[in-house]
Amino acid sequence: MKPILLSSPLQGFTDFRFRNAFQSCFGGIDTFYAPYIRLNGRFVIKPAYELDIALNNNRTLEVIPQIMTGKVEEFLFVTKYIQSLGYKELNWNLGCPYPMVINKGMGSGLICEPTKIDEILDRVHSETDVIVSMKMRMGYHNAQEILHTFPILNKYPLKNIAIHARIGKQLYNGPVDLASFEECLHHTDHTLYYNGDITTVSEYRTIKEKFPTVNHFMLGRGLISDPFLPQMIKENNDEYPENRIAVFERFHDMLSHQYEQKLKGDKHVIMKMFSYWEYFAKTFNDPKKVTRRIRKSKTLDSYYDNVKEILDHEYELAYSASWR
Repeated sequence: MKPILLSSPLQGFTDFRFRNAFQSCFGGIDTFYAPYIRLNGRFVIKPAYELDIALNNNRTLEVIPQIMTGKVEEFLFVTKYIQSLGYKELNWNLGCPYPMVINKGMGSGLICEPTKIDEILDRVHSETDVIVSMKMRMGYHNAQEILHTFPILNKYPLKNIAIHARIGKQLYNGPVDLASFEECLHHTDHTLYYNGDITTVSEYRTIKEKFPTVNHFMLGRGLISDPFLPQMIKENNDEYPENRIAVFERFHDMLSHQYEQKLKGDKHVIMKMFSYWEYFAKTFNDPKKVTRRIRKSKTLDSYYDNVKEILDHEYELAYSASWR
């Protein structure tokens, strides 16, 4: 059975522009989770959120909106909004680890408050017919926190619970906690999705072997670093296609040209694309050299010249390796 692969939402990276360019060039992702909608106490949907989940911008994609909140009124407001667009499911983010979120009682900082989680889920399920799914960490301070939420979560017909196998305080540092994720499997009847540090086919195989009953895997940073990864996992193949550089170049150009239309000025486009290159470079032969070259770009013309030199060099290395 082939795994079901999902794109984890990364704020500032996996918007509709990225999703569409990715889907056009690579494939392998079954469902994309949109970066979270956050109201900050104002009951207004920002234009950026509207664009990101607008049906016209997601015609070829299976997309699920996500909310970041610790307030039931906000949850209900966003539920009404996404249902007006035709969406049936809303994912609740209890996974974000960053202090600016935690300090406002949201993200992984809410996992230690099962009573509050219960109050929100009770009203959402009582007052709407939206399908709720969860994106969580093990907790914020320790990996036992999530276990205290399961008696609450088990009361509700959640579609699934995706768990990033770290605690919030770790951010993205240190190893994933596979032993604690395994413990979660024994404390809930809900379908669990695994998330965390799947950046190669080999790492996927290791996780799948350890958790044979899990068949849903969420890819986040690994997806951005290596957009070939989902399809390679689906095919259980760790060999890149022969036209790897050409495919990546097409993807890159689709993405960068969309940001040219969105952002004003060469500097802003280059800065945006540099944030992607900090991930892209990880699968190139000399990541530090790649990011140094991109950083030197002062104009869009020089940026595209630098990208061409990087890709030409990678092509030459791949071509010469094939004749060894």
